[in-house]
Amino acid sequence: MILDGVGTDVVRLARHDQPVPVGVVDVGSNTVRLLVADDGQQVLTVREAVGLGADVESHGLISARKLEETAAVVAALAHTAREAGTTHLDVLITSPGRQASNGDELLDAVERAAGAPARILSAAEEGRLAFVGALAGTTGLVRRRVAVVDVGGGSTQVTVGTRHGGPTWIGSLDIGSLRLTRRLLAGDPSGVAAVEAAKHEVAALLGGFDPPEPQAALAVGGSARTLRRIAGARLGCDEFATLLPLLATTSSDDLIRRYDLPPHRARTLTAGAVILAALQERLRTPLRVARTGLREGALVELAERRAAA
Repeated sequence: MILDGVGTDVVRLARHDQPVPVGVVDVGSNTVRLLVADDGQQVLTVREAVGLGADVESHGLISARKLEETAAVVAALAHTAREAGTTHLDVLITSPGRQASNGDELLDAVERAAGAPARILSAAEEGRLAFVGALAGTTGLVRRRVAVVDVGGGSTQVTVGTRHGGPTWIGSLDIGSLRLTRRLLAGDPSGVAAVEAAKHEVAALLGGFDPPEPQAALAVGGSARTLRRIAGARLGCDEFATLLPLLATTSSDDLIRRYDLPPHRARTLTAGAVILAALQERLRTPLRVARTGLREGALVELAERRAAA
């Protein structure tokens, strides 16, 4: 397991008379991640690569071996969360649960392994939680209409709304960084022609995708956070005009070495950048990379449920 950090401010969670750590396990296409927070302070975050999305993209389902591997990872993370004092644990499954023909088997295996309630998020639920988490961890934007773009491994969500009013529009694309990489960007580096083909693929998927134009836009998820290491926190037309040719012609090993990128993100980063660039153009406003997202949104809601109990 990889420990990403401890003791960092995450979001200000709902207060409770006797705060105790709360945790979220997020089962995604690329990784399974654990986030534990105590009274708004991050206690720990752990990630483990599992690659469920590769199984789904290749076979349409999750193999028995991968189900067993994922269950073992979830069991270990749940144990880690409880060792940190967590008594309330939510387990969320994102696009692999929706896209795999045996998503119900994944749900059962994960729930048994965690010893805690698990659920497969709908695309709308995933977008809403990413929106809540992104705004909870971002200052300002009080009266502005904000778009939150969440590019995952298997799907992409765009949610538009306001801090106080919540989401008013949620759209989802059945494509993510891992899926697009396996379909069109398998080379390392992928090359300019492959990137152009990927751009056309995403443009076709965006037909009829018409979110309200926001006054500000936030990008969450692993692709956006990794691109921040190369281009900074602002991802607009100029940044993508530099990023896409760089990624198309630079191997993942070189990217890791030059920019200290997480190895598990480097191979799918070009695809993530293609998707983010297309959505930034559609939204007509630069993206600001947010430090919080879906897991933090889930923690906010978990803490609020505890406070209301």
